[in-house]
Amino acid sequence: MARPPVYDDALRTRVLTETAEAIDAHGVDGFSLRAVTSAAHTSTSAVYALFGSRDGLVAAVIDDAFASFGAAQHAAETEGLAALGWAYRDWALANPVRYRLMFGGALLACAPEDVPSSDGAILPLMRTVTALLPRASETVVRTRVLAIWAQVHGAVSLQLAGVMPDGTDWHAVFESVVATIARDLARPAC
Repeated sequence: MARPPVYDDALRTRVLTETAEAIDAHGVDGFSLRAVTSAAHTSTSAVYALFGSRDGLVAAVIDDAFASFGAAQHAAETEGLAALGWAYRDWALANPVRYRLMFGGALLACAPEDVPSSDGAILPLMRTVTALLPRASETVVRTRVLAIWAQVHGAVSLQLAGVMPDGTDWHAVFESVVATIARDLARPAC
């Protein structure tokens, strides 16, 4: 009996990359599995062997993006709050397709059992804010974390969307966002 083919990490990475590009271009419902496998130089059977299903593939693409983003956040954590914000921006600008997949609604298309967790990506920010607000309740910390995330996310999303006129100094905008966050965090926790 013939042995089943072995699919390596390089193939897995190619399939994830091609799927991310296809979803970005055509949406979760509009991308073609055949086009993805053709671009990745493999077959649909490889997708099923590696990811279990089309939904499993979509979930894996998003999970892979969150893992990469989380690694960038973990690497910046020891440098403090501002470094986390800059690492967020740097990762998003270097990975705009993955960023759009993470936050553009593709996650909602996953089956509930396949939904990847973003918890690991937010933990460095949670730990940093907890250390900066040692007397704050868990609820206050979580509220501050989500407010910080929203401010950073908003600035990065606006830059990636290109909604401002050419010549916008996005570095200066982001410096202002980071300074505003630092001032807000210096205020006493409620």
